[in-house]
Amino acid sequence: MAEAAGAGPRVPAPRFEYLMRLSAEFDAPQDVGETPLGRRRILLVRRGEFAGPALHGTLLPGGGDWVLVRRDGVAQLDIRFTLRTDEAALIYVHCTGLADLPPEVRRRIESGAEVAPSEYYFRTALAFETAAPRHVWLNRIVAVGVARRTALGMATDVFVLR
Repeated sequence: MAEAAGAGPRVPAPRFEYLMRLSAEFDAPQDVGETPLGRRRILLVRRGEFAGPALHGTLLPGGGDWVLVRRDGVAQLDIRFTLRTDEAALIYVHCTGLADLPPEVRRRIESGAEVAPSEYYFRTALAFETAAPRHVWLNRIVAVGVARRTALGMATDVFVLR
């Protein structure tokens, strides 16, 4: 017989543990234009860095964000890049997420103004892939990012979901 809702042991409430801050600068956007799915823009990483209690290093050029701005104005994010740790380990990262920036907020950010992240929604889910023995634990976690746009790119605080 199936367990009734609320019956049986409860799973522990999720908690978050700080992992790192990622920051990246992008090249000028490649604006593909209005496609059947929405407006497609490609943002390639020029340079970046990451730092946290257990990880630090650089984002390698060549990664990017294949953004699809939906008809409702919300951007669906498909972000892929490679991290190189200070000890030269490579870590592939794939993020999906949503960015909901009202047009006026987007204009302010693009003009170089500092805009509080509380004025918009920018969240990602991160998955890691590495063969580096010291970092294989990353292959077994789910992480979430709370991001903010900067005039030249983005900065994301990343948390492990425990």
